[in-house]
Formats: sequence, structure tokens, C-alpha cells
Amino acid sequence: MKKSILKGKSLLVNSIVTGTVSLMMVYGMFAPLVINADTEKQIAVPNSETLVVEGSNYQVVKTIKMTVTAYSSTKDQTDDSPFITASQKHVADGIIAINGLPFGTKVRIPKLFGNKLFTVEDRTNTKYGKLKRADIWFSTRQSALKFGAQFNVPIEIVTLVQTEES
Repeated sequence: MKKSILKGKSLLVNSIVTGTVSLMMVYGMFAPLVINADTEKQIAVPNSETLVVEGSNYQVVKTIKMTVTAYSSTKDQTDDSPFITASQKHVADGIIAINGLPFGTKVRIPKLFGNKLFTVEDRTNTKYGKLKRADIWFSTRQSALKFGAQFNVPIEIVTLVQTEES
């Protein structure tokens, strides 16, 4: 009898811990934080205002500092299907590869590109880890080489703000 009571308490504690961790993970995705990928320190920032980008309202939900590089559709920089992204989309301007963010996530890089929105549709090499590197697709190898690598760049993860009209 005591074993079954202890087992029941253990399951309850396990469920509470699992639920708390899950809630923290969900909240963490939307809490406004700055994460420096080099030091992995998180710094809270105030809620941002609504941004109007490409005719829609967006809000910054998280800022992550990481290395930003460039790639083009050449086999030495990609796999055997250089014009198809990991999400099975055809490459195009505004495609970005980031490990650790879901496909379709919108990001901005205001320091380098102003209000231009990028969509996560590709992945970087796994050796770079998650949320350490962003790789922007360029149409030519020359433009990718010219861009080079930029270090400790703030990447803003944005979400579409629902308005009464939407």
C-alpha cells in the first residue's frame, strides 16, 4: 500500500515538474530577452513597440546576438540540392538559415539590413550549434563573399501582431 502511495506522489511531482519546465520553455520563446550567444547570458529588455514592416505590424519578441555569414547556391556551400532549402522551399531573397528556430520564423537584422524581414527556411551545418550563427542566402557567390562574416550581431525574432482588422 505504501509503495503505491509513494508511486502516486512521485508521478504527481514528476507531472508538476514537467509542466513547470514546459511552461518555462514556452514563456522563454516569447519573453523579450537579449541572449549573447558567445556568453549565453540573458538580459531582459523592455517590451518593444509595434514595428510596421512590409505593410504589416510586427513586435520583437526576442533579440539574440550571433555571428552572421552568407552563402550562395553552390555545391561546396550546400548539399547536393543547392537551390532547395531544408524546408523544401526554393531559395530566394530573404531566406536565412538558423539552427534552433522553427521554419517560417521571421527575423530582422536592423544593424545590417534595417527593416528587411528574413524568413528561416534553411539550416546551417550542425557543427555551428543552435542560435550561434545566422547564414543569409545571396544570389551570387561574389555577393556572399563580399558580405563575409559579421560578429556579435543582434538578430530580432519578430511575430506578427494581430489587429482588429486581421
